[in-house]
Amino acid sequence: MSTTRREGTVMPTPEARARLLREAIALTASLDLDTVLQGFVDSAASLTGARYTALAVLDNRGETANFVHHGVNEENARRLGHAPHGHGVFAHIPNEGHLLLESIADHPDFGGWPKGHPAMESFLGVPVRIREQVFGRLYLADKPGGFTEEDARAMEQLASAAAVAVVNAQRYADALDRERWVRVSQEITVQLLSGTEEEEALELIAHRVREVARADAALIVLPSVGDTWVCEIADGIGASDVIGAVFPPEGRARTVIANGVGMIVDSMSRARSLRVPQLARYGPALYAPMMVQGTGKGVLILLRLQGGAEFTPAELEVAEAVAAQAAVALELAAARHAEDVRALLEERQRISRDLHDLAIQQLFATGMQLESARQATAADPGTAWVADLLEAALTNVDESVRQIRSIVHSLREPDEAVGLVERLRRETSLARTGLSFAPSLVISVDGQDVRDGDDLSARPTGPSPAAQLDARIDDDIADDVVAVVREGLANAARHARASSVQVRVTLRGSGPTGRVSVEVEDDGVGVDRTSTRRSGLDNLAVRARRHGGTFSLGRTESGEGALLSWQVPLT
Repeated sequence: MSTTRREGTVMPTPEARARLLREAIALTASLDLDTVLQGFVDSAASLTGARYTALAVLDNRGETANFVHHGVNEENARRLGHAPHGHGVFAHIPNEGHLLLESIADHPDFGGWPKGHPAMESFLGVPVRIREQVFGRLYLADKPGGFTEEDARAMEQLASAAAVAVVNAQRYADALDRERWVRVSQEITVQLLSGTEEEEALELIAHRVREVARADAALIVLPSVGDTWVCEIADGIGASDVIGAVFPPEGRARTVIANGVGMIVDSMSRARSLRVPQLARYGPALYAPMMVQGTGKGVLILLRLQGGAEFTPAELEVAEAVAAQAAVALELAAARHAEDVRALLEERQRISRDLHDLAIQQLFATGMQLESARQATAADPGTAWVADLLEAALTNVDESVRQIRSIVHSLREPDEAVGLVERLRRETSLARTGLSFAPSLVISVDGQDVRDGDDLSARPTGPSPAAQLDARIDDDIADDVVAVVREGLANAARHARASSVQVRVTLRGSGPTGRVSVEVEDDGVGVDRTSTRRSGLDNLAVRARRHGGTFSLGRTESGEGALLSWQVPLT
């Protein structure tokens, strides 16, 4: 590069300045990051006449994350194996300014050339700064006659232009990534709300998010038995090894859930403490909590193999948003599925009641009329043929009754085989979606509470409270008890604006003197007397009257919240 002097300072010629300007403009004209980086090192070689140029892009630890070079062919680059680590002489490149050496081999920290590496003499090192941080280091070597201060200033200016081009390319790449993330998020939501099963939906989330994040593996960690959290879904490299891995309370996944904020890990393989050994094969990691109304439903973990690019804050931001949206969509899908199951069960119960209360009763009445007619004709020999017809009709009526009872049993069996206690626990569990918290459930039999783990088996002291509940309450009343609890919880979710709801189911005595009661108490706004929509509450009153019982809805004894009370005799 030719130069002129002005007041003792070496200045580039107009031609040199024009070349530098053209190269800088060419860099900022591209929006592809790889093209920008390669154009930068190519321009540095062209402007200075250096035989070798390279750019080492640094990660958060100051290590080389990406290496772009000029002057060494791809075959020789593969033979060298890995990029320079940035130690030794390269570590002396300042964060501002430059490092200019006539012979790199004469520097006291020069550690020798790796096998197969070309020998180099003159050297110029320049930092590339973006937002006051060193993005990378530009290496130039082997310029005939050596590098000059003019070369150093030109490269500093070119590095500034390259920094602008890199920022523009990163922003453009971020915009494209966000667009891809949004498309994936929409696809996931549509699939979930179209009736896809939960496990299939989770597999879809892991697969599509892994693709859009350019990750090598994606994991979904979900709550399991007790307080344990387990990897239930995995997609990508090493997926089969991670399925079933337990994530301990003090680990990163559980921390992310507890704090509700995601995190980035530069390398799992370099982590000081790795409590899930199956993750040792991976490098960069991203943890995104799946949150719904401040409650963690799971953790989405994205992983790249060792040597892969670190995840960026922009990637974490969009991953958190998609994970949260996926969690909401899962909740909605689960709620809709629960509502579909509830509607199906209610329809089955309605059909079984109609068959039992209407069809069988009408058949009984018809049978009694036929029996009376048969007895009236039995004494008259001339009407024997009529008696035979009536006998056949009675037989058909009895057979119809047996068939209807079989149908009623088959309709009720799937729901009732689990027992009343389990049915009540299921109702309170399903109510969590509408209430946004778990209601409490207290079931007692003759003053003795039914506890978790109670089953229908006999104890040394007699049947368990759960077994006594099923033995004393017939199927018809049990159905109504479940319906009352369901309607009470739904009413609290729709109108109470409560922070707690307690359900109490109490059984005292047996036979004609026994009674079962249901109370649903909340701490919400109380009863709205102006509401005209009372179809659900009217239904509860009908259910109580049908058994000779009572129903009421009013304020609690403290005057805050509402208390729904329903009770009927056992016979």
